[in-house]
Amino acid sequence: MRKIVAFGCCLFLLSILHAQKDKKAVIKYLDPANMDVTVKPGDNFYLYANGNYLKNNPVPPSKTRWGTFDALHDKSLEQIRIICENAAVNTTKNSTYQRVGDLYASAMDSAAIEKMGYSPIKPELDRLAAITNKDQVIAEFTTLRTKGIGGTLFGFRVGQDDKNVNQYIPTLSQGGTSLPDRDYYLKNDTRSKAIRAAFVSYITDLFVMTGDDSMMARHKATAILNIETGLAKAQMSRVEMRDPKKTYNKFSVADFSKTTPGFDWKMMFAGMNVTNADSLVVNNPAFFKTADAIFSAVPLEAWKAYLEWAVIRSAVPYLSSAFVNRQFEYAKVLSGQKVITPRWQRMTALVDGSIGELLGQLYVEKYFNDAAKQRMLTLVNNIQQTFGERISRLDWMSDATKQKALEKLHAIVNKIGFPDKWETYDGVVIKRDSLLADIRSINIWAYNDMVGRMGKPVDKTKWGMTPPTINAYYNPVNNEIAFPAGILQFPFFDFGADDAVNYGAIAGAIGHELTHGFDDEGRQYGADGNLKEWWTDEDSKKFNDRAQKVVEQYNAFTVNDTLHVNGQLTLGENLADLGGLNIAYEAFKKTDEGKSDKKIDGFTPDQRFFLSWAQVWRENTLPESAAQLVLTNPHSPGMYRCNGPVSNIDAWYTAFNIQPGDKMYKPAGERIKIW
Repeated sequence: MRKIVAFGCCLFLLSILHAQKDKKAVIKYLDPANMDVTVKPGDNFYLYANGNYLKNNPVPPSKTRWGTFDALHDKSLEQIRIICENAAVNTTKNSTYQRVGDLYASAMDSAAIEKMGYSPIKPELDRLAAITNKDQVIAEFTTLRTKGIGGTLFGFRVGQDDKNVNQYIPTLSQGGTSLPDRDYYLKNDTRSKAIRAAFVSYITDLFVMTGDDSMMARHKATAILNIETGLAKAQMSRVEMRDPKKTYNKFSVADFSKTTPGFDWKMMFAGMNVTNADSLVVNNPAFFKTADAIFSAVPLEAWKAYLEWAVIRSAVPYLSSAFVNRQFEYAKVLSGQKVITPRWQRMTALVDGSIGELLGQLYVEKYFNDAAKQRMLTLVNNIQQTFGERISRLDWMSDATKQKALEKLHAIVNKIGFPDKWETYDGVVIKRDSLLADIRSINIWAYNDMVGRMGKPVDKTKWGMTPPTINAYYNPVNNEIAFPAGILQFPFFDFGADDAVNYGAIAGAIGHELTHGFDDEGRQYGADGNLKEWWTDEDSKKFNDRAQKVVEQYNAFTVNDTLHVNGQLTLGENLADLGGLNIAYEAFKKTDEGKSDKKIDGFTPDQRFFLSWAQVWRENTLPESAAQLVLTNPHSPGMYRCNGPVSNIDAWYTAFNIQPGDKMYKPAGERIKIW
């Protein structure tokens, strides 16, 4: 599936919806105890709304950050643990129950995993060690993928053709690196050097743990770093990769093979079980020319080490504690996390990430109710209608483009809760005697399911997230938004909350996802999902001029005192936050509470709306993780997801009496208005 544009940070994994019947305690939807009223709302609204919460909720030792999403994440893992443990001891109930229970039992059988050591991957390592020529290396680039081991040299998927979304097409992408971003290979600041040193040490230790002597292990690790550095130099930046037109380069298989003399893509596709493709899409053709040159120049033994590293790296989380603990020691350098996450939390997340629609069936049966889905549909319809009204009133867009924009908006498909058709994972074999074998079976199934789509009708019923996930997304090629069941809980949504709270949170999220269809990337896709031009040149220029002001605003925000937010990398999410909050506020003003001035707990309806938005984004993040996220995350830090949008909304100034001289104050003429 093509990259989907999500509401929450990639770290925001999954959570559980509390069924209405389970709520007995009274929830204080906006708790003044979490606020720091010594901070003027116009100086830092985020700290005003969340300051005491941040002071009283430091990052736990087993986390890299702590905030709203993380608290929900931990709560969800407790609930999913109950499902998994019950399934593990009640395997005769039905096949869904049995497979969920078997995978969790296998994952939690640490004694069996300890006994195996690295023996589950020894046959693969022995096979790779016996390679005698580069043709065999190329064969392994393809064969490993069919075995559920990806990540070697390049990225690959079968997905919808961006310019013909009713057909599947193979797509090749830049890849082949292990560090989180190409900059870690290329920059020479102190932190980047320390990370590279830790990376080489980590690889060295893993090779020693799988049978090499220390000198050979170090030699292999250095060779791997050199290969990956060469590949990183050829990669486009994350900002460049956000341009869907730049990354859409269609070739015939034969013509693309001519650009890479060392790689015959017809033969390689056959090795990857893709036998009926005559064309492909490449996101960075120049990368593959460089990869071809690197392949020719680098000696055989280095490529053998590179392949062995791919096998080891993919298996480490499922091997004995010596491997898992060594991986964590390396990860600490990147993230700053102090204590490894408890095994049961890692394994419940693994079940959801591996067979999420089997787990999801048990989840929605226990925790989801149709009333939440119906209420959500009502909210979506209200937000969608309000967005349409706002488009119709735009003073910078021509009528011709407005008509196309409204056509696209009204064509958006809404997915709420869980899929209409569950994935069955037919063919996956799960046993209780080998976790890695189970994971490989799941990964092989997923790979075959993906390549098996070639030549078949596109299935637009598939979801990109599992039901327990606390997140949401917009998928441009299907022109759809999806809200898994997991996000439909407080502080995003609660039946008992007043409209200000629900509209400031979940309605803001709905507006966010809808706006993704009209952000700098999403706006390039039409109502039918195809990548095509539907804007006038003048309207495109007006949009880009306004978007550039958002880039400049976020470029000025800092992290860890000196690092700056990358306004271009985060532009899509920042535009979605700004649009989503504006749309949600206007929709809120249609409600009875929105029309009133009645205070609740001392706050006006408008104040409660903006405070609800603010509390969604509260988070403490370790400095190491914050530095990594600035490079890799398309979402801005929580403080700026809160403060950036509100500083551009007139109603916020009125609600909190923001005046010239306040640090966040922007003159009315400088407030950015797009959607």
